[in-house]
Amino acid sequence: KAELLAGVVYVAEPVAQPHGEAHVLLSSAFAAYQASTPGVQVCDNATVILGDEDEVQPDLFLRILPACQGRSRDTAKGAGAGKGPYVAGPPELIAEVALSSRSIDLHLKRQRYERSGVVEYLVVCLQPAQIRWFVFPCAGELSPDEGVFRSRAFPGLWVHADALLNSDYHKVMRVLNEGLSAPEHAEFVARLAAARKS
Repeated sequence: KAELLAGVVYVAEPVAQPHGEAHVLLSSAFAAYQASTPGVQVCDNATVILGDEDEVQPDLFLRILPACQGRSRDTAKGAGAGKGPYVAGPPELIAEVALSSRSIDLHLKRQRYERSGVVEYLVVCLQPAQIRWFVFPCAGELSPDEGVFRSRAFPGLWVHADALLNSDYHKVMRVLNEGLSAPEHAEFVARLAAARKS
């Protein structure tokens, strides 16, 4: 895939098996979160138009839908194949799995995502194994609580770091389900429903 970052086109290297394994596990968790949270959408490798100098294809993103007052919107569908619609504007959360792309994911992409208005940026680093979860615009990072990262932009999205890094599907999903059962998730679902009606 090719991405435009700060006006420069970058072509990604071939994707290795560890990247694919981490990607599918995180996408499973995001898809389960979407299924329990009406008004949000997860996309895998979809083009996002952040601005004139930035058109990216993140591994995953999670967004609040435009109908629920999310930050991004959908472009009009053009004529012919490959003409959209695309997502324009910043999704609330972007996630990248970083192996060969670690340097660009943690630096240039982080800067461009923050500049465009992305709220949270999750990077699953595979070598060395660690999760970096940035919160913008303060340029800070979330810290895990007893090994669990808890999204601020998406209440109830709980990710167990070691389980994700060790491909422990059952633990990833068990911890996510605990988050989905938390009161803050129910409150978030109610806020999304109210926003859709307004």
